[in-house]
Amino acid sequence: MDEVEVFVEIDAPPAVVWDALLSFATYPEWDPIGRTIEGVTVESGDPRRPRFASGRGRRAAEPSVVAVEPGRRLAWRDRFLVPFALDRYHEFRLEPIESGRRTRLLQRETVRGALAPLVFDRARVERAFVAMNEAIAARAERPASAAA
Repeated sequence: MDEVEVFVEIDAPPAVVWDALLSFATYPEWDPIGRTIEGVTVESGDPRRPRFASGRGRRAAEPSVVAVEPGRRLAWRDRFLVPFALDRYHEFRLEPIESGRRTRLLQRETVRGALAPLVFDRARVERAFVAMNEAIAARAERPASAAA
């Protein structure tokens, strides 16, 4: 098992950060990972499986959303081929700080399985998460600063 956790503090309340995180249609405009997310709404009981694809030539994934706590947590699980070959658990957590005026955002991925040691590049994933967290922060801080 391997895990990457990256935090960022954002000058915007959790509701604004949540809206930026869930603006899936805009990801190709700002997400440095180059990801597109289609076919999902983050509603409880939504039976559709989201489709994630990377703009960098990697395979498309069809993860299962496993947790949605509006304004607080979004998590999904992705399985490559068969169980225990390569299982990924990806999570975003939002924590209000400074009486809810700011947000601490955690992005975490846990990888398990026989292929994990062969394909999981911890340093690359960490760099990508830092870049994405910074992009989410910039996107969320723009509306917050405009409203102030």
